[in-house]
Amino acid sequence: MTAIPSPSQAVWHLGPLPIRAYSLLMVLAVVVGIWVTRRRWIARGGEPGTVGDIATWAVPFGVIGARIYHLATDWQQYFGPGKDPLRAFAIWEGGISIWGAVAGGALGAWLACRRRGIPLRDFADAVAPGIAFGQAIARWGNWFNQELYGGPTTLPWALEIDPAHRPPGLESTPTYHPAFLYESLWNLGVAGLVLWAERRFRLDRGRVFALYAAAYTAGRAWIEWLRVDPAPLVLGLRFNVWTALLVFCAAIAYLVCGGYRKRRPEPGKVDRRGR
Repeated sequence: MTAIPSPSQAVWHLGPLPIRAYSLLMVLAVVVGIWVTRRRWIARGGEPGTVGDIATWAVPFGVIGARIYHLATDWQQYFGPGKDPLRAFAIWEGGISIWGAVAGGALGAWLACRRRGIPLRDFADAVAPGIAFGQAIARWGNWFNQELYGGPTTLPWALEIDPAHRPPGLESTPTYHPAFLYESLWNLGVAGLVLWAERRFRLDRGRVFALYAAAYTAGRAWIEWLRVDPAPLVLGLRFNVWTALLVFCAAIAYLVCGGYRKRRPEPGKVDRRGR
């Protein structure tokens, strides 16, 4: 049976210094996201140094937000009888959430944009594809950590999981859906869709970011449904599925309504709509 093997090692040591694949991929994702955003921002007539300045706020806020969301939704992994609360700070072991990352990053970007007098929605449009490309890269960190995979499968692209990382009750099942790969490929598709639609439909005023959010959450909902790792349930669905559905609805609403612009009559002419 063919299958995708999982890495046998996720940490390398340079003397006493541990080099973790998960952390390296996070850094690479941030670098690529900033690079893409900088090119797009300059192409829109923005100053070259703006993206770097905003990133110094958005990135740390995003990391903090990502961890807080994870701890809030998976607190049972860190707190309670027999648990080690100090592991809540071990971000290198995995456990960050895109929902918290985007929310925290948006807060940091808003603060930075406000300081520079830049509309957040304009910056959000520039950063949207960069986020998608960054997510596509970062998901491979889950491959190294052998985490966040889907249910058992024997498909040719099934993912081999070592016995130590298999879920309770499935210790004898060797292969699972590679949810990390599904989401990575989906994110690349989202980035391509956003870049194409932006030119095809002349999206602006925050609608580029809204399209990214709608497209990403549409895929995240079904990928989340595949996963077998423990997660809080609400009305029989994983909490993150509900989050994806709510964000999808909000993004679609903005994508539709955000395109409305109040027309102003040309000088000497009367607006026939009575406005």
